[in-house]
Amino acid sequence: MAKKKAAKKSELRPVKKTVAKSVKHRPVGSAATDAGLREHLISMLKGEGAHASFDQTLEGWPLQFAGIKVAQFPHTAWMLLEHIRLAQLDLLEFSRNSKHVSPKWPDGYWPETAAPPNEQAWTGSIEACKKDLKAMQQAVKDQKTDLFAKIPWGDGQTILREAIIMADHNSYHVGQLMMLRKSLGF
Repeated sequence: MAKKKAAKKSELRPVKKTVAKSVKHRPVGSAATDAGLREHLISMLKGEGAHASFDQTLEGWPLQFAGIKVAQFPHTAWMLLEHIRLAQLDLLEFSRNSKHVSPKWPDGYWPETAAPPNEQAWTGSIEACKKDLKAMQQAVKDQKTDLFAKIPWGDGQTILREAIIMADHNSYHVGQLMMLRKSLGF
């Protein structure tokens, strides 16, 4: 077994020193930290970053393909779109309405049919998703919204948590929609 060549002492750089010099530290709760967090959350909610956005994924989706299941995949585009809409609406309403009652899990979070009843239902669902997503983005952007405060009618949830769940949930299902789109060949 060959011996590894020992690194010269001058070649070794502790990671902590390198990172510490390159990162500007700000006190927790500073205006800059708060603004940065809000910007990151909004970017996550928009679906920006390393994957396709909601709009890019659904752009030009033919209605005739909205109710098709592909082999070994349990959901249609309609089912995924409506699931996104219903979950988003629940997260948003819980965040802002003390009288909101969440749908029964899991049935209340999925449509009853595999295909949209008509084009109006399909486009209406897309528009409702955009509207509710925009409302959560506005809540996050609003400096009056304390992202860390517990929602009074919840059991420990915060707007920060709800926004992260929405972004994460949307990302997962938009990814499924993109794979479905590719499987359907358009």
